[in-house]
Amino acid sequence: MRLGPLLVRTREGLPALPEPGGVRVARAADAPALHALSEPFMRTGALRRRTPHVYAAGFAEFFVAEDADGLLEGCVALRTFPADGLPAAAGKAGVLHNFCVRQGRQRRGVGSRLLTALLLHASDRSVTEVFAATTGDGEAFLRSGFRETGTSRAPRTWVAALDPGRGSRVFSRPLPGAPLPEGSAPAQPRPARHWRASTHTR
Repeated sequence: MRLGPLLVRTREGLPALPEPGGVRVARAADAPALHALSEPFMRTGALRRRTPHVYAAGFAEFFVAEDADGLLEGCVALRTFPADGLPAAAGKAGVLHNFCVRQGRQRRGVGSRLLTALLLHASDRSVTEVFAATTGDGEAFLRSGFRETGTSRAPRTWVAALDPGRGSRVFSRPLPGAPLPEGSAPAQPRPARHWRASTHTR
C-alpha cells in the first residue's frame, strides 16, 4: 500500500513531506531487499546485526522509499510498546529502528520522507512519543523535532536491550496531542538541512 495520499497531510508539529509519494508500507516480498539495503550499515556498525529471518518476520514494521525503478532507496521501522511513563489509557510509545538510506541516495530528502511517514503513522496509532537510539550525530532526528533525552520514559524492554558498548544516543519526539512529561517544552523542528550519512539507528 502506497502512502502518498496520507503523507501529504500536515499536522501541528509534524513536518510536511518535501515532495509527495515515494514511501509505502513494506511487503513480505521486500524482506530480502530490506536485508540487502541494511547490510552495508551492519558491516560498519551503524546498524545492529540482523539476519534475513528477522526481516522476513518483521517486514510489516517497515516503511520503504523506492526509486523510479522500484529499487529500495531507504527504510525505517516502527515498533510500539506500552507507554511506561503514562497512564494505560494515554497511548503507546513507539521505537524507531533500522533507519538507513542507501549510498548514492543520501542527501536527497529520502530520510525526511521516511521519518514523516513514520511519525504520521505513529500518530494514527495513538503513539504518544517516538524514541530512537543512534550512534550517529542525530541531525536527521533534530530536524524532525526530536531532541536528545534520557531513557526514563522509554519502553523498559527496549532500554534493557540497548548495548552500552555501542555508545548510542537516545532521542525522542512527543507527538501532537500527547501529554508532555512534567517540566518539558514542546520540541521545535530545526531548519531544513541535508542530513548526514553518519546518522543511522540501531
